[in-house]
Amino acid sequence: MILAAGRGERMRPLTDSLPKPLLKAGEHALIEYQLKNLARAGFVDIVINHAYLGEMIENALGNGERYGVNIQYSPEKVVLETAGGIANALPFLTGQSGNLPFLVVNADIYCDMDYASLLPAMRALQSNSNPRLGHLVLIDNPPHHAEGDFALQGDQVMLTGDNKLTFSGIGIYQPQFFNEIKPSLPVKLAPLLRQAMQAGRVSGEYFSGQWVDVGTPERLELLDKQLKSQLE
Repeated sequence: MILAAGRGERMRPLTDSLPKPLLKAGEHALIEYQLKNLARAGFVDIVINHAYLGEMIENALGNGERYGVNIQYSPEKVVLETAGGIANALPFLTGQSGNLPFLVVNADIYCDMDYASLLPAMRALQSNSNPRLGHLVLIDNPPHHAEGDFALQGDQVMLTGDNKLTFSGIGIYQPQFFNEIKPSLPVKLAPLLRQAMQAGRVSGEYFSGQWVDVGTPERLELLDKQLKSQLE
């Protein structure tokens, strides 16, 4: 699943007439980099949620055929926040069995992670003997989030600890993690994650490659310059 329902307030005025996932850096829109990375890793069934100017996202990406994926859309009349948006899309995400783990990534990040490296973690979560509800990718703290989010001890994500890292917006989740969320209700993900961490039910890993939270026009401009210089 690609999360693409945010309003992109910090990106205004760029997002006054264009949804944030369609902002371009280098040759492609931000969400297209995610689609290409997912396709390379073998993720072909993609769900994209949207709210603000969502029809523009559907018109731009279509059914995903030209990216080598199959896209289904999960429109939201009101922004349901991260956990609410995922819960709303569960019928598309969990397979016929209804209990398969799935990968979720943010549309507004640029990351050179090989998502195929997450397949072992997905298989581990699928094991009946694994009590964990999620698996998070953590990264070094960027300057705008120097305090970090969570600590990583071995493969266990903890609320407290030395050398906190930042949650990348890339995670694998069990469907049952969202079972208690009522349909069409806005719910944030962070409180659910903290609760699961307190119960020791969230694993994680550290990623040291390039990761950019494209949250401001300045960061978008820097990424655009970097990607264009790589093309020259």
